[in-house]
Amino acid sequence: MVKEQLNVLIQLAASDNHVADKEAKLIKMIGVSNGVPAEEIDEMLKNPRKPIGDLSTLTDDQKFEHLYHVVQMMKIDGQVFKSEIVFCEDIASRLGYRKGVIAELSSKIYSDPSITSDRDALKKKAQKYLA
Repeated sequence: MVKEQLNVLIQLAASDNHVADKEAKLIKMIGVSNGVPAEEIDEMLKNPRKPIGDLSTLTDDQKFEHLYHVVQMMKIDGQVFKSEIVFCEDIASRLGYRKGVIAELSSKIYSDPSITSDRDALKKKAQKYLA
């Protein structure tokens, strides 16, 4: 699950053809905190085009965490490109959410990982978008 999540985040970071330092740091922070060795994450960052697997089998909690990190990644470099929004909406759809969940969460999730949002409140908002 963690490697699949990292793969999605790496693909999002690379969707504008450049993985910014802040994006790579967030990916490494998430990966290392979930037990993935930094060297393995570096290898994944070098090859960002691995296909995305089936996300529909995740639990609701896993889906929300996935969604939260995708939105955070989209915003972390301070620039949000249309390609990133489209990518996030596609991932939301694969997770079983309607696309509008990205706009809803985007306004409430901070780009700085040290600033945390009320995840329980966000999860309740996101659940309204489950298809």
